[in-house]
Amino acid sequence: MSNDYAYKVGGSLSEEAPSYVVRQADNKLYQNLKLGEFCYVLNSRQMGKTSLLVRTMRKLEASGVYCTTIDVSGRGSQNIQPEQWYAGVVYTLVANFQLANASEFMRGWWQERLSISPVQRFGEFIEEVLLNKISGDIVVFIDEIDSILSLQFESDDFFALIRSCYEKRSLNYNYKRLTFALIGVATPSDLISDKTRTPFNIGCAIQLYGFKVDEAAPLLKGLHCVENPVTVLQEVLAWTNGQPFLTQKLCNLISNQYQKFLSVENIVKTQIITNWESQDEPPHLKTIRDRVISQETRAGSLLGLYQSILRNGAVPVDDSPEQIELRLSGLVVQTKGCLKVYNQIYASVFNLHWVEKMLNNLRPYSEVFTAWVASNYQDESRLLRGNALQEKAEGRGQMAEGKIPVRNARSGFKAQ
Repeated sequence: MSNDYAYKVGGSLSEEAPSYVVRQADNKLYQNLKLGEFCYVLNSRQMGKTSLLVRTMRKLEASGVYCTTIDVSGRGSQNIQPEQWYAGVVYTLVANFQLANASEFMRGWWQERLSISPVQRFGEFIEEVLLNKISGDIVVFIDEIDSILSLQFESDDFFALIRSCYEKRSLNYNYKRLTFALIGVATPSDLISDKTRTPFNIGCAIQLYGFKVDEAAPLLKGLHCVENPVTVLQEVLAWTNGQPFLTQKLCNLISNQYQKFLSVENIVKTQIITNWESQDEPPHLKTIRDRVISQETRAGSLLGLYQSILRNGAVPVDDSPEQIELRLSGLVVQTKGCLKVYNQIYASVFNLHWVEKMLNNLRPYSEVFTAWVASNYQDESRLLRGNALQEKAEGRGQMAEGKIPVRNARSGFKAQ
């Protein structure tokens, strides 16, 4: 591999990175933001969202648009209070856009408005300061928005304020110059959870797919050390289905071991799949595993749905909460109206044996669950009811309002 070329395994790619793969989403995000459209890129982790953000922001800045990014995952702990959190966001905007001395601004303008709520102050800041100090078009990228959803205070207000900036365009022309782009692992319905409020139903969703063969040419430069690099890259994509992290990692493994290179399949099996937990650095497969099983209250339903996908090859899309969550894990992908396992590597690591092992670890339900599966999901005597259900619900907080997991051919489980 040439000295000036390197694959990037983990983390975002710089704008000049030679291994950056331009996808359809690159052009779509840029064009929509340039036209003033609110946009959101919501997908699973390690799909290249932040790299896309960096490249798009630099391209917009080159065209004269004022841009900045706010990584809300760096705004402090989950226990941070609204006052501190909103102050941090405003401080970042003041500093990044060089509107004033940020520290002095917070001691003055921000502190002078303590009589109103932090979200109201943020709204006033946008209208009175940001839109007045900057005369051109503005794009604010908000990265890692899923971090907001885990805050201890009500996050609906933040997204409702962003939504109001869009609605004010019909009343105040200045708001047409302000655009937001939301990036993270979430769905639009997650952003405003209060069903009595207007949902976050504005803007353009930017779909981020894996690398296609005709897009992946930049990756060939690092494979020139092997025979038939085009064929090798096609085999790489056949294993990864273009998943960005895995594609970069596999290409990197090949380029670093080209003198011992036997086949793509050999490297996949020996250095990714076999003993995958010890070889998963930087973490990728572990991240998927943890998202699926970390919350015991939903792990059973996600595993059941995934088990159904493995056994049947695919299940029809119905956008149930379980399906949406499994898609956000990155383990499955929507294709032609069906959910399928994303790629061969995932199917090999997270196979039926792994699913059964995880289900057996779910206590105290594993024994009855195993018996229920063995009955082809017909033996309803294995389902918890009455006092037994109430005791488990109260003791573990896992089954609220008398709901129990019941097999469903489309979504794996449903509440009954």
